[in-house]
Amino acid sequence: MFTQSGGGRMTPFDTLRFALRAVRDNALRSGLTILGIVIGVAAVVATVAVGQGAGASITNSVGQLGSNLLYIVPSNPRIGPGQPQGLTQSLRPEDADAILERCKNTVSRVAPGVQGSVLAKAGNNNWRTTLTGVLPSHFPVNNVEVERGRGVNQADDNLRERVVVVGRTVVLNLYGSRNYNCVGQEIALNRTRFTIIGVLKEKGTSTFGDDQDNMVLIPLRTALTRVLNQRNISYISVECRSPEMMDLATEQILSLLRQRHRLSPPFPDNDDFTVLSQAQLLTILQTVTGILTILLASIAAISLTVAGIGIMNIMLVSVTERTREIGIRKALGATEGNIRAQFLIEAALLSVAGGILGVLLGGGLSAIAAKLSGWAITPNLNSVLVAVGVSVAIGVFFGYWPARKAARLHPIEALRRE
Repeated sequence: MFTQSGGGRMTPFDTLRFALRAVRDNALRSGLTILGIVIGVAAVVATVAVGQGAGASITNSVGQLGSNLLYIVPSNPRIGPGQPQGLTQSLRPEDADAILERCKNTVSRVAPGVQGSVLAKAGNNNWRTTLTGVLPSHFPVNNVEVERGRGVNQADDNLRERVVVVGRTVVLNLYGSRNYNCVGQEIALNRTRFTIIGVLKEKGTSTFGDDQDNMVLIPLRTALTRVLNQRNISYISVECRSPEMMDLATEQILSLLRQRHRLSPPFPDNDDFTVLSQAQLLTILQTVTGILTILLASIAAISLTVAGIGIMNIMLVSVTERTREIGIRKALGATEGNIRAQFLIEAALLSVAGGILGVLLGGGLSAIAAKLSGWAITPNLNSVLVAVGVSVAIGVFFGYWPARKAARLHPIEALRRE
């Protein structure tokens, strides 16, 4: 029990009342003190929410492509003295043909592709975009839809036709409107004339902020021989007959490509390609987003520590300013516990207020991020509770030293100070 400063008994409610009055009497200083807590909690809540929203968006995007896809990309893990770093150009269109022919018991469709950057021009308008050389299988395998006109067919590839399917962003920048019907018109890709045969269905921005509509698709052999002037392809997408056959298909593809590329053990160290499953790709992407979320949340948490130091600083100032008041209270019978409790409660009040305001601000930032990105972003309850709990703990932790200093003031010494 506490001894009241005017006789009788002092209840915890009285201590709370004293603390509230002290916070209210210094409203501006209290507001500035909790600002750091508000920013820290808001940053933690928002970054965790955005990170989880990005992870969910990645899972949804990858899931839309199906659960039975494999991706083969050229890569060279043998990086040593005198060897070029980075990717090797090891895949050829013939590799895709061989996979479809030799692995037909596990593979249903194969979609090789080559990518490059090109300058598109229509009239006086120019636009830099991504060119992808594709086969007809590209559309069903990669879930790409044509909204107007038609896609690339086998005859286009066989004859190396100069035809192109364009994305909405390209249409917008070349013709001034995303909805302009440009089918049948001509554009130049790196000064080579092409006829537009189709317009892709709009996809919007990807999880990583890439514009999925800023692309043009042309026949694979046309891209290799007429535009990019190369023999190698950038990737091979493989659709397995069922998810259960993915492991067997992977083993067959590994064996086939090692044989075709005349590779020798040890494997996979000497492979000049990599086979990734949908699950592996999803795991990699989720790991990246998880690490980024943790990193951002950790950086945000540092501001909570800085805010705690600010609380300690302001409470020390408060103790100095109220030394005479503390002396009077102790002379009238207030115990060290009364004084310590009052200053701890003041620090906790600042932290709780900052935590609540931070949660509201973080929720608002999450809503804005959700609207801008198109992701389903919702503040996570656990992150909210942890952020508020940590903010309160920081307030109490950094408020203890000022409270202890105030409680240990000798009443006579305190009364002598002006």
